[in-house]
Amino acid sequence: MGVDLKETGEGSIVIILACIVIVIAGLREASSIIVPFLLSFFIAIMCGGLFSWMRRKGIPAFLAISIIILIIFGAIFGMGAYIGASVSDFIQQLPFYQKRIHDLMVMVIKWLRGFNIYISERMILRYFDPGSIMNIIANFLSGLGSALTYAFLIFFTVVFILVEASSFSKKLAACGTSRTSLETIDRIVRSIEKYLALKTWISLSTGIVVTLWLMILGVKYPILWGVVAFLLNYIPNIGPFIAAIPPILLSLVDSGLVSASLVTLGYVVIKTVMGDILEPIFMGRGLSLSILVVFLSLIFWGWVLGPVGMLLCVPLTMILKITCESFPSTRWIAILLDSDVPTHEENINGMD
Repeated sequence: MGVDLKETGEGSIVIILACIVIVIAGLREASSIIVPFLLSFFIAIMCGGLFSWMRRKGIPAFLAISIIILIIFGAIFGMGAYIGASVSDFIQQLPFYQKRIHDLMVMVIKWLRGFNIYISERMILRYFDPGSIMNIIANFLSGLGSALTYAFLIFFTVVFILVEASSFSKKLAACGTSRTSLETIDRIVRSIEKYLALKTWISLSTGIVVTLWLMILGVKYPILWGVVAFLLNYIPNIGPFIAAIPPILLSLVDSGLVSASLVTLGYVVIKTVMGDILEPIFMGRGLSLSILVVFLSLIFWGWVLGPVGMLLCVPLTMILKITCESFPSTRWIAILLDSDVPTHEENINGMD
């Protein structure tokens, strides 16, 4: 009996797609368990660079890990406590701010009617409600807060990963892992470490500058909005714009149009300097992903893992890209994910 190769190939594709759907469904259902371990993994990678730097400076391993533990402990619990208190107070004030924004929208619509510009009030308030942005930010922060409820689990997992990190590659080699696979794993870790280190410094600088600017202008919750700017800066392209909306609306409600304009100007300048000038200089090539891929990964990982998935969408997609680059049969996927088109020589070298 003959075998139809075409039918066999189509059957394999269907099976592969079915497996992918099952894996994605499993990730979504188990997100409450997966998210803390993903956070632990990426925090450990970030701390790995600091650990290596301290070891090169001659600091004993035990003391280096102890210092990192204190830093992690202070960051996780300090941020968790502050975000929890600030979000709770902000959510309590949310109905008031939403009502004020609603009233401002009605005033603008009536003001436009004085110039014979008629806009349906129901349509504007139904399809364009700025107050809903407040809900989005509150839900986002609540999602991060729920992730931080696993603080002890994240804390101890990071510590154990750091303790085992030095011997992990030796264990893989002892298990018979090929040299190519070890090089791929090392490349993934180094690329993620570089990306997270640079992105963290840029995001931290962005958050500090935003906090100082809002303090000068007298906007409420300046530290909270600085933390939001720091966190949402990890979300590429749209994160900084989303982070700017709540303080702009708050300043508009509390202080008027001039204050809101100054807040907007500050965010535009910060985004231009940090995101459009400094970040491309420091990131360089090698960490480049297509803008379309970044946007789709943001939606996909946000849907699968929630707010934390949105923060980690780029590192997770980079892992996929680097892994695909390492195998000739899947290199075409890495090329599609990249923002640059490889030259003919690069393509040949990559296939060798």
